[in-house]
Amino acid sequence: MPVETSSSAVPTPGDAHQRPLIGILFKIASAFAFSCMGATVKVVGSITPADASFPVGQIVFSRSFFALLPVFIWMGVVGKLSSAFQTNNHKGHLKRGLIGSLGMFFGFSALVLLPLTDATAISFTSPLISVVLAAFVLGEVVRLYRWSAVLIGFCGVIIMLWPYISADAISRQPDTKLALGALFGFIGATCAAFAMIEVRRLTSTESTSAIVIYFSLMTTTFGMLTVVGGAIDPDWAWRTPSFKQGFFLVLVGVMGGFGQIFLTESYRRAPASTVAPFDYTGMIFAVGWGYFLFGEWPHQLVMIGASIVCAAGIYVILRERQLGIDRKRQSEASPSRSI
Repeated sequence: MPVETSSSAVPTPGDAHQRPLIGILFKIASAFAFSCMGATVKVVGSITPADASFPVGQIVFSRSFFALLPVFIWMGVVGKLSSAFQTNNHKGHLKRGLIGSLGMFFGFSALVLLPLTDATAISFTSPLISVVLAAFVLGEVVRLYRWSAVLIGFCGVIIMLWPYISADAISRQPDTKLALGALFGFIGATCAAFAMIEVRRLTSTESTSAIVIYFSLMTTTFGMLTVVGGAIDPDWAWRTPSFKQGFFLVLVGVMGGFGQIFLTESYRRAPASTVAPFDYTGMIFAVGWGYFLFGEWPHQLVMIGASIVCAAGIYVILRERQLGIDRKRQSEASPSRSI
């Protein structure tokens, strides 16, 4: 089916520019909701073995399944539910679902293994990776200014990863948990960037609601299939949660669902280039959750590298605005923040 062009999906230029503050507030609310989701993922994935910690597959299932309820309600309210299952590109949805689900598994593994702020910082490398992929996979023209920003951003990535993957850091670690967490985080960000490329292809024929719903259903299915892994490795075996633990598992999905709703609403009310930089407020929320919930304070090098990555990412966004590149619809279904 053709891409949505109704006012419910895509704001008119005048409408978008008349309400930029509302769009920014929705974007910040989205970043807060996703930070709550990330903190809750860490809670349910880091419970002591005596309390039956939960495997990543069960958390991914909860993230996707329990997000469906608020999202279905929201789609019904804004009139998008009727187009949620209409598609002419099942293969494209399958590719995006596979890559995006893989990214979610690696990203959640990083959240469990690393300090919350550090895992969040590494996830913000995805936009930089997507610029490289857009040039080589989609054939987009990326000129010197953006290449320079990407190069500087990757220097920030190396600085962020150095406390975990340098030979000295590994030799001082009692186990490989932190090094694996950093590696998983970067792989997750890379998968999210690849999935974004698939999203850009899908938006030429698919509605935003279809892209969101099909990805949600696929991640729910892949998460559920991991229950089979329990027969192979006890670490993958699903646990029966207590009432309190079940509440946190449901909360993972609900916060992810509200994060997606707020994200989409922000892009309906303001241009992508206006609201996108506020995604990085998630770093502030992550620092707060990490400190107050887990007593964590980010490594100094991680914060330096994260600052470089965020600055490079914001520059790329502003440069794309100057070049007139509209990323609104791709951002609505961004795999790094999708349900």
